[in-house]
Amino acid sequence: MTNQNTTKSGQTRTLPRTQHRQAAVSARPARPAAREPVRLATLDALRLIAALAVAGFHLTVAWRMDGEHEPAYFLPHLAHVTVYGFLGVELFFLISGFVIGMSSWNRGLGDFFTSRVSRLYPAYWACVLITAAVVTLAPIDGGVTVTGRPGVREIAANLTMLQEPLGIPAVDTVYWTLFVELRFYLLFAALAAFGLTYRRVVLFCAVWMTVAAIGPALGSTALDVIAIPQYAPYFVAGIAAFLIHRFGRSTLLVGIYGFAWLLGVARVSDRVSDLDPGFPVPVWPGLLIVTLAFAAVLVIALGWTDRIRWRRLTVAGALTYPFYLLHQRIGYTLIRHAHDWTGLPAWMLVLGAVVLLLGLSWLVHRLVERPLAKWVRDSLRQALAELRTASVADAQDFVLPRRAREGRLVRSARGREER
Repeated sequence: MTNQNTTKSGQTRTLPRTQHRQAAVSARPARPAAREPVRLATLDALRLIAALAVAGFHLTVAWRMDGEHEPAYFLPHLAHVTVYGFLGVELFFLISGFVIGMSSWNRGLGDFFTSRVSRLYPAYWACVLITAAVVTLAPIDGGVTVTGRPGVREIAANLTMLQEPLGIPAVDTVYWTLFVELRFYLLFAALAAFGLTYRRVVLFCAVWMTVAAIGPALGSTALDVIAIPQYAPYFVAGIAAFLIHRFGRSTLLVGIYGFAWLLGVARVSDRVSDLDPGFPVPVWPGLLIVTLAFAAVLVIALGWTDRIRWRRLTVAGALTYPFYLLHQRIGYTLIRHAHDWTGLPAWMLVLGAVVLLLGLSWLVHRLVERPLAKWVRDSLRQALAELRTASVADAQDFVLPRRAREGRLVRSARGREER
């Protein structure tokens, strides 16, 4: 098999396929081999704590169990504690900064893109469809933040994870955090395109922190969308924590981490003050919770928990993402109908819903997320490899063989026709 190429004089030169491949490989920039990051079981434990905290807030505070009474009517003592569970979102973002830095180091932009898409979308697709099916077959009204049956248009938009910028209602309101994560990934991807180094990442953290601090005063909507000033301190702190974990603590990194904590404390005060659950909510517990979250991640970054490698924590961490995506609307549905049918105590209904949702999350993880994520990851890697080959050929003015140009799907179809 040969590869033909036309010279400037109009003559066609032919290269063997093996020589063409060697040229393509040699043209690729050298990059250190990617190392698989060490999984930190304690980060998985924090993930699960954050997810359960958010679920506690939604299922015991953020709605009316019977459609009429305030949460404190059924759970007068528990609601005053779980009301702070919404701060689990801040912990999620803090952990996300750490994990993204750790999983992206010594990897290129293509690897970063592949890992994020294969991590986020498979479980998300399954959870969108499951939630849409449940709320369509067993709808509830009254006392909940989102009602109605999503149509095909809403489901299709939600499957892209871009329903918020498209102006289309989310199938479940908890999806708002995913758009925040996507914007963080885009910012970090821009950095990864230049290559991740200690100096560049530190500069990135410093610049982003500065923009997050002064951005709200500028009143720019575009800046708010891009820089995410409300939650940037948590992502920045997470990245700084990863650098401490990898390179050791330094005055600069500790300073970035401490400054992010100060900004986080200031922002959390506003978040707690905006709550209106029907009873007074003091601010100081929220400040304490955020401080403890920063302290816990710093302890992990310093390596003080590296010896904790319990496999069950890793499994718990794997369940966190589907559990977070499923817990709100399906949890409301389970509790409301169980309340109407059985009249069981509220705490028992909430606990039962959490257990059932954890079981459903495990099924999504094992039966959908793991196999589909592998397929997505392999497909994206193949597509990126083909893109690199075509790009090198184009840069060197080669004409690829027909079969290489057509791709696997077209080759397969042509083969069936010829047979």
